[in-house]
Amino acid sequence: MEDNFNKHLGNKLKMRRLALGLTQTKVAKAINVTFQQIQKYEKGTNGVSSIRLLQLSNYLKVPINYFFEDFPEYLLNLEKSKEGHLNVNYNFLVKIYSELTEDQKIKFSKSLQTSNQNLIKTG
Repeated sequence: MEDNFNKHLGNKLKMRRLALGLTQTKVAKAINVTFQQIQKYEKGTNGVSSIRLLQLSNYLKVPINYFFEDFPEYLLNLEKSKEGHLNVNYNFLVKIYSELTEDQKIKFSKSLQTSNQNLIKTG
């Protein structure tokens, strides 16, 4: 399953990169890896760490679930989705959060507070 996911994620990454007209080198510089690493991500030969995935989603301006929302294993629980439940992979989110530095955690908390305040204002 992991190999399939790496290939799936690589295809999604390449499609988004090309849609934005970005080179592998430009994406690599933005997330502080070599362009060869981006090539390996896109081919599916290397897995993407959760922190890199977070950086990629931020740089490519897509939500994190863009990379796995249409992956078959992720969609196994469609009945709950149809019932209106949000299908969230909490283990993935916990792993990403655990890899953040303290400074990143503080910034994340502040952005959540801002988002909540905006929801209250518009709700």
